[in-house]
Amino acid sequence: MRFVYLLAVYLAVPLVSTMLLWRGLRDRSYWHGFGERFGFGARLAPLGVWMHAVSVGEVQACAPLVSALARRHPHLPLTVTTFTPTGAARARALFGDIAQVRYLPYDTPGAVRRFFARVEPRLAVIFETELWPNLYRECGRRRVPLVLASARVSERSVGRYRRLGALFRATLSEARVVAAQGAGDADRFRALGADPASTHVTGNLKFDFDLPPGTLERGARLREQYAPHRPLWVAGSTHGGAEEQAIIEAQRRVHAAHPGALLVIAPRHPQRFAEVAGTLARAGIAGRRPQPARARSSRASDPHRPLQHQQRRDRATPHRARSRRSGAGRRRAARSRERAARRPRGPGPDWRRRTRLRGQQPRCARQAPRPHRAAAR
Repeated sequence: MRFVYLLAVYLAVPLVSTMLLWRGLRDRSYWHGFGERFGFGARLAPLGVWMHAVSVGEVQACAPLVSALARRHPHLPLTVTTFTPTGAARARALFGDIAQVRYLPYDTPGAVRRFFARVEPRLAVIFETELWPNLYRECGRRRVPLVLASARVSERSVGRYRRLGALFRATLSEARVVAAQGAGDADRFRALGADPASTHVTGNLKFDFDLPPGTLERGARLREQYAPHRPLWVAGSTHGGAEEQAIIEAQRRVHAAHPGALLVIAPRHPQRFAEVAGTLARAGIAGRRPQPARARSSRASDPHRPLQHQQRRDRATPHRARSRRSGAGRRRAARSRERAARRPRGPGPDWRRRTRLRGQQPRCARQAPRPHRAAAR
């Protein structure tokens, strides 16, 4: 059974890698840290705690644990792995410098060994439903305690795992603790082969999450800005296709009962904002995408900005532009100034045509018009 799984993984890795590279043509974040998916990357501080959260939701779930570990053990190295670029971006935004963020390797034996050689954890914590036989096997081989936190598994997934029963029984036997979200999840993990004595119901860590400072105030300001006196409902972390079509249909029904109701759609992947706006437009629903102005452009267009600051900036602009030129650019500019200095001054042969259009004569022609005409004869 293990041979069948290895064959499937080795066949799937090129397909998944090609898909990620293809997505990177539109979103370059898929290309960042690509070698980490094969177990490469920088070596981290050893003997720390490694936590894996596959995407944004799981990263949000592990935030309370990361914060508690950093607060109680400030010198303990922390590593958070994820699989999606949005999950990695969210982890970096949440944890900053208190945890190293990198991608989880593919579940091939070589990639997993390279990953452990670079991270060297003393404890592994896997969030929710992530069962990787080679990863768990390497934890057992290196004697790294493995904990499944906020663990959950659906009845539908149990049927798929049972088709490879012996393989996943050996996988779950490597877990020291299975902290299930609910009693049903605990029973299903025991049915798949987890140790009954090590399987407990602890709930979901997502509910232990503390809101960042200022979140409620910022939400109140947004509510006052967009919907001060009207009902509002939010569809968060949405995917395309039938899910968003169902949301649009629900908005029609809500709007029929509450004509002023406002729908806020927050797609799971930020790069889908334009796609969602097009879906709403095709459905005949008026939508709006708030776009924050850039700080620099807002300063330039601020009517309350003192005029003297604007003038000082305008006077400094040519100097800054010259200072940014390269050496070759400065030499070309110097040669142009020398040619202009050697060029004879005067109104030139076509000054009559130019001044007729302007209705006046150039200053040099008004000062000495007759010598110029005599020279012309």
